[in-house]
Amino acid sequence: KNRLQMSKIFYSKLFLLVRTAPQSRVHASSFAHRCALRQAKRIVVKLGSAVVTRGDECGLALGRLASIVEQVAMLQNHGREMMIVTSGAVAFGKQRLRHEILLSQSVRQALQSGHNQPKDMSVPALEARACAAAGQSGLMALYEAMFSQYSTCTAQVLVTNLDFHDDEKRQNLHSTLQELLRMNIVPIINTNDAVVPPPEHNSDLHGVNVISIKDNDSLAARLAVEMKADLLIALSDVEGLYNNPPGTDDAKLIDIFYPGDQHSITFGTKSRVGLGGMEAKVKAALWALQGGTSVVIANGTNPKVTGHVITDIVEGKKLGTFFSETKPAGPSVEEQTEMARSSGRILASLQAEKRSEIICRLADLLTEKTEEILAANKLDLEVASSRLPSAMLKRLSLSVAKINSLSIGLRQIATSAQNSAGRVLRRTRVAHNLELEQITVPIGVVLVIFEARPDCLPQVSALAIASGNALLLKGGKEAANTNHVLLQLTQEALSMHGLREAVQMVSTREEVEGLCRLDKMIDLIIPRGSFQLVQDIKRAAKGIPVLGHSEGVCHVYVDADASADKVIGIVRDSKCEYPAACNAMETLLIHRDILRTPLFDQIIDMLRTERVRIHAGPRFASYLTFSPSEAKSLRTEYNDLECCVEVVDSMQEAVEHIHKYGSSHTDVIITENAKTAEQFLQQLDSACVFWNASSRFADGYRFGLGAEVGISTARIHARGPVGIEGLLTTKWVLRGDGHTVADFSEQGTQTYLHESLPLEQKEILQRDSS
Repeated sequence: KNRLQMSKIFYSKLFLLVRTAPQSRVHASSFAHRCALRQAKRIVVKLGSAVVTRGDECGLALGRLASIVEQVAMLQNHGREMMIVTSGAVAFGKQRLRHEILLSQSVRQALQSGHNQPKDMSVPALEARACAAAGQSGLMALYEAMFSQYSTCTAQVLVTNLDFHDDEKRQNLHSTLQELLRMNIVPIINTNDAVVPPPEHNSDLHGVNVISIKDNDSLAARLAVEMKADLLIALSDVEGLYNNPPGTDDAKLIDIFYPGDQHSITFGTKSRVGLGGMEAKVKAALWALQGGTSVVIANGTNPKVTGHVITDIVEGKKLGTFFSETKPAGPSVEEQTEMARSSGRILASLQAEKRSEIICRLADLLTEKTEEILAANKLDLEVASSRLPSAMLKRLSLSVAKINSLSIGLRQIATSAQNSAGRVLRRTRVAHNLELEQITVPIGVVLVIFEARPDCLPQVSALAIASGNALLLKGGKEAANTNHVLLQLTQEALSMHGLREAVQMVSTREEVEGLCRLDKMIDLIIPRGSFQLVQDIKRAAKGIPVLGHSEGVCHVYVDADASADKVIGIVRDSKCEYPAACNAMETLLIHRDILRTPLFDQIIDMLRTERVRIHAGPRFASYLTFSPSEAKSLRTEYNDLECCVEVVDSMQEAVEHIHKYGSSHTDVIITENAKTAEQFLQQLDSACVFWNASSRFADGYRFGLGAEVGISTARIHARGPVGIEGLLTTKWVLRGDGHTVADFSEQGTQTYLHESLPLEQKEILQRDSS
């Protein structure tokens, strides 16, 4: 039975190795970008003393260590070659020796004092080498026990400087590790601290072939280069490398560090435990990078990320500091965000007429450069035609008519910009010579992530310009050529007032999850795309508000009092005009009285003529002897020429069905009964609710907003198609004359008036700037 179980484990692991193992690569240089870390085959994980040990420096952080072991084992069982360089022997030994000394003292004192109470016992200072000797075997036994839970075998390797500087020992070490990796065993390496000599000062971190093993940072670097590892992950008790000591006011985490950037770093003191500080880690990392190994320094003690820090790094997510030899031609995303914010603040202070000028100029450029835009779009379509479904290709495609509509919409936005940022919403006389105003202001830096829909770029840019917001754009790679041309035109229009950098396009290499971590730089994220995209961004954006809709499960309810002509036209338009849109009908609800009537036959015939595939809801299927395929779910967004048909007994039941299965996007009632219609409009809790009109009207352009940055199904800030108003917030401006709160106390001379004042027809920001 045991042999059978072991055989199952072996073959399951073998299957995983064959199925998921990354391909070996020619080890010539380090990876240039984080996203390439997914290709890492051989990985060294260095666990610093602060990661392995408890806060009292006596004993190991077992929970933290267990989660790290789980990640390493998972990667090993998925075909990676994992090696661990670990600290912890001294801390483990210190715990054991302290226990033995206290136990020994307690016995001796009990024998010496008879029945007297033992005196206070103190533990003498413990020599580090003795602690290491006492702790190494226990540390290794712990690793073996933890890895065995994942059917992963480990081996202990203790080294000193001589093992790298003596050619024969170095070759033996290399051969041993190579053989262990070949047998799918995780080597656990540590310096032999019981006998290790002091570091060689003259050869410390100089050149590719010489590095003194003075701590586990230098050991991990030397080992990674020696074994031609693809990636070294150095876990410490800080998030990564900062430009100033962590904790200082102006300290900023460095996302990517390049050789030669050391002059911009101010190093602080070393960790509470261990031999090396951040400066030692950086030197070791640069040495490994020079030898062809990519390096990431990250936090291994943060409970929020410890359970997935290693796997996240290997997946290319933005954690810690990534060391790269390849400097990008353009600015980093952090630098882009800073530039956008700086230009955005100037944009917000412009007079509304000047913001309108920029948008009108962009509208002109769209029509002037139509041929250039369509040529770029043709290149994108040629590449995407073989791998995108027809619905996505329709979104990707631009035409002269689409560009003309874009231009018209932008001019509507330019008109709306006259009454956006800087508008006074409320004016109050708090007291004599103390006036309060509430005015509209931009949100700040807005990140819009959109898929294969290039027309989104000028629309969103115009809305951001009109509202005075800085804008970061992350477009789908399917529209890369079209987006590039449209961004150039947008920045050309902004240049007329020297604000080219207010709108930025983020490189396609920048992972969405990494962008969602910039909570101190980005104020709002708006995703425009699939349900999966929106959900992924909501999960990734830990500290940034996300404005968007979930699914577009839109309903059309045909009431018993519906007009046949209106039903056919509205249902056809809602489903067939653009089935890939989020405001297309996905479920058709039919009143029971309409079944087996000529109107019902007309609806079904029309859908069949339009080649719409029908899925029957449970109740609808029960009325039929031979029915279409039953819907797998009543909450499905088909995004194609498919829809669900279901039967309800009343308007009230239709409302209940929509509340249960809908997504609060857009829902429609078709009826000639005004009372029924009003009840539907009042009771239904969706962002858009229509009477005798197609669901496809749920659109910023059709609502007269000029365009939309997206459709929101949220219940705060903005709902439905989000135009300029949805990109504004407010601030309070108080103008006084030496007023203090003490003036309004019982002994004070002032009293509150709180009088509402009439709004003047001018905007505060325009007045200030003029």
